Amino acid sequence: MEDTLKRLLIVETEAEQLVAKSKLEKEQIVQQALSEVHQEEQQFKAKIPNIYSEFMQKAEERAAQSIAELNKRYEERKSCLHELADDNQQKALEAAVQVITQVKIDG
Repeated sequence: MEDTLKRLLIVETEAEQLVAKSKLEKEQIVQQALSEVHQEEQQFKAKIPNIYSEFMQKAEERAAQSIAELNKRYEERKSCLHELADDNQQKALEAAVQVITQVKIDG
C-alpha cells in the first residue's frame, strides 16, 4: 500500500508539474500573441501618413481633373455664346440697316 501511495504522490507531482508547465506555455503564447498584435498595430500606425498622403494625392488629382473639365465646358460654352452673339450682331445690323433704309424710302 505504501508503494501505491508513493506512486500516487509521484503521479500527482508529475500532474502538478505538467499543469504548471501548461500554464507557463499558455502565458508565453498569450504574451507572444499580444506582442505580435502590438507590433502589427505599430506597423499599421506607421503606414497611416503614407495612406493619407496617397489619398490626398488622388483627391487632388480628381479635383484637378474636375476643374479642367469644368474649364473646358466653360470655354466651349463661352465660344458658343460668342458665336451666337456675333450671329445676332450681324442680324441686328442688317435689321437696323433695313429700318434706316425703310425710313429713308418712306420719308
